[in-house]
Order: sequence, then C-alpha cells, then structure tokens
Amino acid sequence: MSETHNTEPSKENVSGIRRLSGGWPWIPRVATLVLTLLTIDYLFNLQLINIVTKVESQFFYVVVALMLPLVFLLWPMSRHASRNQVPWYDIILFLAASVICGFFVYNAETILDYGWEYAAPQYAVVFSFLFWVTVIEAIRRAGGLPIAMIVGVASLYPIFADKLPGPIQGFPSAPDQTAIYMAMSREGIMGVPLQAFANIVIGFLLFGVALQKTGGGRFFINLAFALLGHVRGGPAKVAVFSSGLMGSMSGSVITNVMTTGVMSIPAMRRVGFSRSYAAGVEACASTGGVLMPPVMGATAFIMAAFLNIPYGTIALAAVVPSVLYFLGLFIQIDAYAARNKLQGLPASELPSLKQTLKEGWYFIFVFALLIWMLFFLRREATAPFFATVLLLVINQVLPYQRWKWQDVKDFFAESGKLFAELIAILTGVGLLVGALSVTGLSGTIANDLIYLAGGNTLVLLLMGALTSFVLGIGMTVTAAYIFLAVALAPALINGGGMDPLAVHLFILYWGMLSFITPPVALGAFAAATVAGSNAMKTGVEAMRLGSVIYFIPFLFVLNPALIFQGTWSEILLVIVQALIGVTLIASAMQGWLIGVGSLAASKLLQWPIRLGLIAGGMILATPGGGPVPLTNLELSLISAALIIPAVIAAALTHKSYERREKALA
Repeated sequence: MSETHNTEPSKENVSGIRRLSGGWPWIPRVATLVLTLLTIDYLFNLQLINIVTKVESQFFYVVVALMLPLVFLLWPMSRHASRNQVPWYDIILFLAASVICGFFVYNAETILDYGWEYAAPQYAVVFSFLFWVTVIEAIRRAGGLPIAMIVGVASLYPIFADKLPGPIQGFPSAPDQTAIYMAMSREGIMGVPLQAFANIVIGFLLFGVALQKTGGGRFFINLAFALLGHVRGGPAKVAVFSSGLMGSMSGSVITNVMTTGVMSIPAMRRVGFSRSYAAGVEACASTGGVLMPPVMGATAFIMAAFLNIPYGTIALAAVVPSVLYFLGLFIQIDAYAARNKLQGLPASELPSLKQTLKEGWYFIFVFALLIWMLFFLRREATAPFFATVLLLVINQVLPYQRWKWQDVKDFFAESGKLFAELIAILTGVGLLVGALSVTGLSGTIANDLIYLAGGNTLVLLLMGALTSFVLGIGMTVTAAYIFLAVALAPALINGGGMDPLAVHLFILYWGMLSFITPPVALGAFAAATVAGSNAMKTGVEAMRLGSVIYFIPFLFVLNPALIFQGTWSEILLVIVQALIGVTLIASAMQGWLIGVGSLAASKLLQWPIRLGLIAGGMILATPGGGPVPLTNLELSLISAALIIPAVIAAALTHKSYERREKALA
C-alpha cells in the first residue's frame, strides 16, 4: 500500500484538490457512505429508505445534493486560494449549494405532479437560476475554466437562439423558461449523463477504489514485473501491462500515471530508456488503460445509456481496438529495446510469480466474477457491488492487506473525490445538452454537418475526428463525448450510414487522443513530472509511441467487423489484417522488424523501407468497400506490392550490415 500512498501529493498537485484537515474530511466520507447506501437501496429495489429512493427523479436529485456541494470544499476557488484550509466564502458556497440542491430533492414529486419544467412558481424559478449558476461554478472548479466557459456560453444559447445566423439558429426560450427546463427536465441537468452515473457508474467507481485500496494496484504491478521484467525492454513492457490493468480500475489517465508511473518509470530509466521515452511509454499505456475492458472509464457507461444497449456489448466491442493499440505499443517498445540493445532487469530483483499469485489470486477471481456477471448474467448495475463485497470479505479473511479503520476512511474519502468531480462535470454537460434540446438544434445540426461535408462519409469522419480532438483539448473526455454524441453522432450514423456503436467508440477514441498529443497532452505532462523530463518532448514521444491509435478508430468505423459486428469469417479476416498491419506500422516507426532485424542498416534505403512498411501496413489494415472505393482484395494486392519489396530489402541490408560488423570484429 505504501506505493499508492506515496503518490497522493502528486495526484493532488495535478488535480488541484484541497487537502482537508480537522473535522472537514468527515463531510465527504459521510456523504459518500450515505450515497452508497441509497444507491444499493435504489438499484437492488430494497425499499428500506423509501423517503428518497421511491421516485426516480428524487433519487437523482439526492445524488447531486450529496456530491455537488463537496466541490466547494475540495477544489479551491483559484490557484492562489488555500490548499490546506477551507476559507469562509467556500463554507458559505457549500451551504448555499446544499440548500439549493435540497430544494429540488424536497420538491421532486411536486415537479413531476404539477409539470414545473413547463410552468413553475416564481420561487422555483429563482432556485432554478441559482442551481444553474452553482453548476457552472462547480464545473469551473472541478473541470477547469475552458469547459466552464463552453458550458456557460452554450447554456445561454436558448435565450438568443433566434438572433444567431443560419445553421446555428434555433427556437428561442425566455430566461425563466430556460432555467426551469435546465433544472427540472429530463433533458437538462438530470439528463442521460447523470442518469447513467446514478444507475451504473457509482458501483464501478466504488469497485475501482476498493481494488486500489486493497492492494490491487501493487498486485498487478508485481504480476507484470514477475512476468515481463526480465525480457528485452522489460520495465517498459511492465508499464504497458500494469497500466492496462490499472486503467480498468481507475478509469483515469492521470491517476493511472501517478500510480504505476512511480514504479515503472524509474525501472525503465535503470535499463537505459531516456527520461522522455520512459514518460511517453507510461502516458500511452495509461491512456490505453481507460479504453481496456472489462472496466473502462465512466464515459463507456454513459455511452451504454445513450445507445440503450448493455455495457457488456460496449466492453466486448472495445476488445479488439484496445488489443491493437497495446500490440502497437508493445511492438514499438520491443523494437526500440532491440535496436538500442536494452535488456530487462535481473531475475534476482524481480518479485516471485508464485508468491505474487499466492498473495493476490483473489484479485483475478474477483475480476472473473465481475466479467461473468457483466457478460453472461447481464447485471451491469449490480455486478460491481457483488464484486466489491466479495473483494472486501476475502481481503479481511486473508492476512496480507487487511483494512484498518484508516483504510475505511480513505476508501470513502477517495470515492467522494471521484464522485464530486464527475457530478460537477456531468451536471455541467447536462446544461449543454439541455441547450441543444430546448432550441431544437440537436435535431438540425446533424443535417447541417452532412451538408457541410457534401454528403461525403470520409469528409464527415475527418470532421468528426478533428472536432473530437479539439473538444478533448478543452474539455474532459466525458464532456466532449456527451456533446458530440448529441451533435455529431447522428450525422455520422444517418448521413454516413455507419454503425451507431462504431461511431460512438470513434468519438471516444479521438477524444482520448488529447491526453498524449501536444500542446495539451495532460497524460504525457503528468508522466513528465514523475520522470523529470521536458513536458513537450515527452508529449512528442508519446504521440509517436501512440501513433497507432490515430488510425485505429477509422478501421472499426469503416468496417464494424473489427468490433464484432458482422459474420465470423469477415470478423476473422479483418482482425488478422489489422494485426499484421499494426505490427508493420509499429515496427517501421522504431526501425526494427521481428524476424528481419534493423530497418536502418542502410542509410540510403532505410526511409524507403520504413515508409513502404508504414503505407503497406495502413493499406492492409484498412477495410475495403463502403466509403473506401477499393475492395479488400485490391487493397491487399496494393499493400503486398509495398510490403514484400520493403521486407526483402530490409532483410538483405541487415544481413549485409551483420557481415560488415563481423568482418570489422
């Protein structure tokens, strides 16, 4: 557990969370405990706490009332405000937010019975305006100024919708009507994002925190070191393996970097990786971890609610794209280590595989239970609660990581921070979605985008990729995804005739890219602080290492067979082509091909060889038909014409280079 505790200050510095002291830490702990009990009562239909779980909308308001006010205690008003004490004005804001949210909890049934979302008494209108302002300030603190500005301006849009030009013109709404719609309708703050959080996400976040606090993080890191630490470039491969598993727990790129990076980056440095390369590996691995089933980030659960499909379907669809991403990362690391003759760590310094499994077998067992309940029993809402209970019971029976009272307090404190941050973001994005809904723009913007793209599917896809990436820079991935799921996804689905699940995954993947792409690259910059490397250099390194992820979304959106949408013969063919293509691209990026050797043996031919493999790999991995004007066979022939000569040339030049080296020796 010590490794995890050592990272806490770093995580707080990156996220800007205030360190509460005295009696203040008990507020988020108690709020989280109450929310957990209410959620269990609601999801399992126990009806033991009927006061607030009887009416669905009332329960949603309670979720917000318990978590949104915490933002004013946990996040300072500005970077100059105190990080150790809660100032008087934040106490006032905390109490005010509690009263405002409490008003809607108390009146939830009345709102439904009397249709307040269409016509509310004046005092309810005032509270709606106050709720609106509270949410914007909360999202500014927890999500940052850029997303708060976007949400704030967009939420005002209905008031001026009729005065704006052409494509963005909509039906206007009076200020008071806009306020009550945002606060009380199922299309505003209480919309799909918040409903998904209350119905599914809470349990998975609790499971992730419990897994970390019971030593799951250390187990997976030790398991990775025991399996891969001794091989060529071992510590870097450990980072990929452990971060992939850790991402399934935390759902956060930054948390991932700060948890696994403190162990993997120093180990990579020891065997010869440069600071920026080691940090780049960790940033890419942590980013991919959030896309790795069975437990992806919170956005995937919201996607399930948007598409009205089981979360298990999304997790299954994400298997092959995430494997392709991690394969590309593994191949690049192996090629880099081979080219630079970087070895693994001595076996004597690595943890014992037998001992590691003896002490942590139950983590694998609990994951297996979760997967069984998700994919076979289809119990998405309740599965994580069963898994968490089993995990905690086994943890207390075995002598290795038993919780003490402090661990219980830490569990609820960490969960509270996660809940408060997500609630602030989701309620804020609810304002944005509500603005599009009340003006009718969500129904017309898709047609406008199709018109701008000239009806060309590939142009629409490029527009979607660019928009997702740009929004991912200024907003959290969850916020960017929700906005684009409303505004852009219908254009790609209706205008391009694309598979809905593939389109939504496409948006998610491109939104994630901002974590490893300069000038923002938050994941890379967090890893740079751990490695002590130049932030921008680390971002460039991460961008190169994660290069495969830039085109993987195009592969599965052009042919959904890659996400298991199609016949088995088609699925198998597409997966094999993609695996070979990704291997060739990753190898060419680092200048080393398995079975051949160095691609840089000849200074004259190395770039034609590498470019030939990259182009051939991309063409081979690209599915034919549909928007692509060539068939699979034609693409395969073109790729073979590029790949075969490049491989032959690489093999001949490498053999010639080895002969020269032997002669000189």
